[in-house]
Order: sequence, then C-alpha cells, then structure tokens
Amino acid sequence: MKKTLMQGLFACGLLLGASAVQAQLAVVMGPNGAPISKDILANLYLGRSFEFKAIDLPEGSPMRDHFYKKLTDRDPAQVKAVWARVVFTGKGQAPLMLPDAESIKKAVATDPKAIGYIDKSAVDSSVKVVFTID
Repeated sequence: MKKTLMQGLFACGLLLGASAVQAQLAVVMGPNGAPISKDILANLYLGRSFEFKAIDLPEGSPMRDHFYKKLTDRDPAQVKAVWARVVFTGKGQAPLMLPDAESIKKAVATDPKAIGYIDKSAVDSSVKVVFTID
C-alpha cells in the first residue's frame, strides 16, 4: 500500500513539475530583431547554422529542456551529443550559456547577432520577441 501511494505522489509531482515549465517561451533578440522561422532556430540550436550567436540556459534547466524538446524534438542527452560532435569536429562552438533571463536579455539587447530564449513573462522593452514556443 505504501509503495502505491509513493508511486502516485511521485507521478503527481512529475505532472506538477512538467506543468510548471509549460510556460510560453519567447525567443528574443535586440530591439531591431526580425521574426525568425522554427527551422532556422532549430538549425542554429543544433549546430547546423551559425548565422546568429545562440545563447542558452544552463544544462539541467527545465526551461532549457522544454525549449529543445519543443523546438527540435530532442531530449537533453541528444542535444548534448549533437553539440559534442559539432565541437569535436571543429565545426562550431556550443551556444553561450548564461544563468538566467536577465543575463540573456542584457546579452541580446547589446549584440545585434545574439539570440536567446526566456519565459515570455520576462520580456520587456529591451528585447524583441522573434519567435514563440508554447
């Protein structure tokens, strides 16, 4: 009986945790940024394109995992493997990792080639939303 109760509580915790990261994400650039397609973003965040300077949240961040799953249909281990291959072959560098939305906003606001993602509720006039992920 205790095992079933514990399993149920664990499952509820997973569902609650999953819903917490289901917030809408905004892909942002500086104030002069232009709309961008999902394909271009996926190529950028999977090391197939280096048109922009990609900025990422730290590994293990639920928002980061949600972003990659929705954008590329890949889980964290698959994304890490992709970037390990890109870096190892010398084709490029993994996205710059910044700790939070404020750091990402500051970086993209000052670099016209930088692009990052944050919770849509953190968007302000310093950045422009160029793509949205549900």
